[in-house]
Amino acid sequence: MIEMDAEAFEALVSDELGRLPDEMLSGLDNVVFVVEDLPEDGSLDLFGLYDGLALTDRDRYGMGELPDRIIVYRLAHLDACDDLGALRDEVHTTLVHEIAHFYGIDDERLHELGWA
Repeated sequence: MIEMDAEAFEALVSDELGRLPDEMLSGLDNVVFVVEDLPEDGSLDLFGLYDGLALTDRDRYGMGELPDRIIVYRLAHLDACDDLGALRDEVHTTLVHEIAHFYGIDDERLHELGWA
């Protein structure tokens, strides 16, 4: 387990987001990234969550829609990682995984690709 306060973790998530390829980020529309300590059930098993409607499931997307959310859970990451390098890697993987859900890629395909 590694210790890191919320502000430092948010900065790390932001930094890892900035390291993702432009091609991955350029299609994101009306999406916000949020850091929370834990999911509602208090589990440490969930690293992130895509809360929205995948592009492949949309027939239209208009003005006034609430943004989709990609949530990164801080305490699950800290609990699973022993050092800063492992934490960066896990946050990176979580961001790729949840962004993939935005594009309509399901968990089965992510497992096949090594991103789950």
